[in-house]
Formats: sequence, C-alpha cells, structure tokens
Amino acid sequence: MESLLDVTGVTMHFGGSVALHDVALTAATGTITGLMGPNGAGKTTMFNCITGLITPSSGEIRLDGRDIAKLPPFKRARRGISRTFQRLELFTSLSVRDNIAVAGQIRNRWHHSSVDVHDKARDVMNKLGLLSIADREVTEIPTGTARRVEVARALMTDPKLLLLDEPASGQDDRETEAFGDLLLTLADDGMGILLVEHDVPFVFRLCSLVHVLDFGRIIASGTPDVIRTDQKVVDAYLGAVKATA
Repeated sequence: MESLLDVTGVTMHFGGSVALHDVALTAATGTITGLMGPNGAGKTTMFNCITGLITPSSGEIRLDGRDIAKLPPFKRARRGISRTFQRLELFTSLSVRDNIAVAGQIRNRWHHSSVDVHDKARDVMNKLGLLSIADREVTEIPTGTARRVEVARALMTDPKLLLLDEPASGQDDRETEAFGDLLLTLADDGMGILLVEHDVPFVFRLCSLVHVLDFGRIIASGTPDVIRTDQKVVDAYLGAVKATA
C-alpha cells in the first residue's frame, strides 16, 4: 500500500516533561492503522501533533511525502486531514444535520466549489445511520450516536487521512460492529484511517497495522497477530486490558 502518513523522530516536550520521544509511525492509503496504548501513553498528543494543534519539539510529519510539521491546522485540513476528538467537540446549539453541513460549507469555501452541502450531508448521514435524528439537537442524543455525528462531520471535508480518537466509546455491540464495517468500506474506497481505540477486538478486527505507545515511546509495530503476542505489549497494555475485562 502507498504510504500516506509518515511520522519520523517526533518528540514533544511540555516543560520538563517528555510526552513523546522519538516516535515513528506510518499509515497507508486504503488501510486502517491502529494506535494503541495505556491511558497517558501519548496517543492524543500524537494526534494533536499530526493535526497541528501543537507543534512537536522535533521530528518530521509527512503527508503524501510533504513535511507538514510546521503548518497550521487549517492548512493541514485543506491538504486532506480530518479528525474526531476523544472529548466530543460538537456545536451544541445546532442540530445533527447542521453540525454535519457546516463542514461541507467550509470545504466549499476552501476549494471555491459549489457542492450541494445538504445533499452531501444527507448521503453522509445515511451512511452513518443518522437520517432519523437529523433534526434533533446534538445535546439530545446519546454519546455513542454523537460520536457518529462527529465522524460524519469529518467525512464532509473528503479527507485523505481520517484520525479517529476513541470513536467506538459509548456505542453498544451492534453499533460498534456496524461502525467497524463502515470504516472498512471507507478504507476500501481509498481513505487512510488512523484509529485510537481501547476496544482491542475492534482494533484487531479492523487494522492491518498497529502501533503501540507506552510512556510516549513506540514499543511495538506490526500486524494484529504480531501485536497480540508481543510480550512488551502484553506487559504494558494487553495484560491490564484483559484483567479489567
């Protein structure tokens, strides 16, 4: 698969604390890549570096071979990066439909295009099973459903690379399975997806490559079969997840 995202040597200091140390990871076009690890391992910090919410202290972040590590977030978005957040970031005064449509309106302005935003929003809502609640305010819907609204909004910008931060949180088993099938369809259509998620079976079902962070360092990278038997990963993360389950 063609490499879409290449992170090399990324280090992030917050004062005297090192949140990320010499991190290297990749994500390819048309695949789902997992980023796993314990709470506090640096996963969301890595997402924030990739999307430009913070600038790494050192290292390179390349999208389609071009270094974007110094670009502001809006320029990275225009180049094809979109994301969701661990903590929901929806417009609480707007309906589901309007939350999604606003991203399409912004994209139209970026590209000076005239895509019918409402038609596109309807198509995206249909994919994510949101049509029946399109006119409800997002404050009225369950957390799991609100996470799908966030994904729908992200899709309205036609991203090359979609970063999802714990998107299955709050979804029941049926919703999680359907959501996973949707992500596989998006990848089959050529989108690159980088996924942070604590639902280990969900990650292993979807991802062709998994990176594992612990204390800001990548301790393992490989296929799900490699990761599930890596003793460093078992000791740092999977053992604790299994014990909790």
